[in-house]
Amino acid sequence: MMQAHEIDFTIYGEEMQFVEIELDPEETVISEPGSFLMMDEDIEMKTIFGDGTGQDEGVMKKLFGAGKRLLTGEKLFMTTYTNLGYDKAKVSFASPYPGKIIPIDLTEYGNKIICQKDAFLCAAKGARVGIEFSKRLGRGFFGGEGFIMQKIEGDGMAFMHAGGFIVEKELAYDEHLRVDTGCLVGFTEDVDYDIIFVGGVKNTIFGGEGLFFASLVGPGKVWIQTLPISRLADRILTQSKGYMKGGGKGEGSVLGQLGNLLDGDGF
Repeated sequence: MMQAHEIDFTIYGEEMQFVEIELDPEETVISEPGSFLMMDEDIEMKTIFGDGTGQDEGVMKKLFGAGKRLLTGEKLFMTTYTNLGYDKAKVSFASPYPGKIIPIDLTEYGNKIICQKDAFLCAAKGARVGIEFSKRLGRGFFGGEGFIMQKIEGDGMAFMHAGGFIVEKELAYDEHLRVDTGCLVGFTEDVDYDIIFVGGVKNTIFGGEGLFFASLVGPGKVWIQTLPISRLADRILTQSKGYMKGGGKGEGSVLGQLGNLLDGDGF
């Protein structure tokens, strides 16, 4: 029996996308604060603790459940949008930065997706947005997401957002895949996820990449982004500093200004 509200949706745009969700009367969608774009007049917006599930529980349990969101770096509150009219109504949510919105039917993936901490955008009411603790020390100390990742559970539609182009990989049983830790968006629960050391002195000192890979072993599905927001922000910062000093493009390797000279940009 479906617990989540059944919603219809359309995704618009290319690089800066938004998702338009159509709600029947009394249907509700939940979202992260700051993702709202526009809505019809029959939609009521309300701020709630957590994701709105377990509202029949006591005050302390609700506070504890919502407070766990702080561990993932998310806000304590979420926002609900409910159609109080007699006809269909629409509400839209926008991407926070250039990338793609990923629609997820949770029933197709064992009712659970594990994702990076800032990937969740919105979902049909009934979805649970919580935290997923890592059981492995390597993942905790060296993974881009630390000990804590986000999990989305339920039997309805949910929407993630990630930067750049989104690659979807379906891993077969015992199939291995290595990914930059910052490029990993999410994966299904049955994927075995760990962090491994790149290895090699030259790779470590001169590689210009991270020191660790995310190791993923199937079976299961994996979502990968080509442009994590941390990489985009770092590149903008590096480039702006270089131009402010009169230099050319700055790269992430230890060669620094020597790398600029070899690239033909000068000091």
